[in-house]
Amino acid sequence: MPTKSDVRFNSSGLQLAGHLYTPDSVDGRAPAIVVSHPLTGVKEQTSSIYARALAEQGFVTLAFDAAYQGESEGEPRGLENPFQRAEDVRNAVTYLSTRDEVDPERIGALGICASGGYVPYAAQTDHRIRAVATVSAADGAAFFKQPDPEGFAKLVAQAGAARIAEATGEEIPMVPVLPDSVDDSTPPSVAEFFDYYRTPRGQHPRSIGKYVLRSADQLDQFDAFADVAKIAPRPLLMIAGTAAVTKPFSDNAVAAAGDNAELYEVEGATHVDLYDVDKYVSQALDQLVPFFRKNLAR
Repeated sequence: MPTKSDVRFNSSGLQLAGHLYTPDSVDGRAPAIVVSHPLTGVKEQTSSIYARALAEQGFVTLAFDAAYQGESEGEPRGLENPFQRAEDVRNAVTYLSTRDEVDPERIGALGICASGGYVPYAAQTDHRIRAVATVSAADGAAFFKQPDPEGFAKLVAQAGAARIAEATGEEIPMVPVLPDSVDDSTPPSVAEFFDYYRTPRGQHPRSIGKYVLRSADQLDQFDAFADVAKIAPRPLLMIAGTAAVTKPFSDNAVAAAGDNAELYEVEGATHVDLYDVDKYVSQALDQLVPFFRKNLAR
């Protein structure tokens, strides 16, 4: 089994908390993979499943909490700044590059859910990321905008007042991502997130399930895949379930990326199935392991 170590590294002046997974035996400097978690998620959830599994295949892996979230530093808690999230990925690459057991010329990155947008965004200009992969990728901003564009526009309009409230010490306005309960009328796409984040299946006390309202004006300016073609000629693998509500993000990104990009479809899987359901996660890993082995080879 890989060794898990608690680590800390700097990202824009904030100390981020991570779990470093090191294979049992490392022959010289090993290839390494940054693994970045979903929006409102933490490193102990799905990102740790993938990080541990990839470490079992010989990769040094780093699952970490984004700034303002989990055990990482940053105030206000729950801020979802997409540009900071991309910086966190870049700084995770920098941290791995300083590790004696890591070959800095063989570092890849894997993003899950919203990080499936943040990781490709970071990789567009960070050429140290030699291979890019996503699982259930989503552009977090677009994911919130699409079902209720008017509602999201109202959040953007309220962001300025929220900043003033924060500056004057008032209670910081938050936006819940999930309802307090679900029933037969709940859309399946919402119910599956609830089943993961709000039940013993995947819940974690540091995964708070909401974000700071003023995140909306930053999210509104963010477009994860507008320049996805800049990743080329480095390889991009996007994995999505055929039943995932977010699958169009992967479809469109691969189409825009060019010949370096590949879409792998997991038959019957929903978005959240690829977080932790063994029969679907194993199919994703069957693609990720050879992808990283090939593209992070000596």
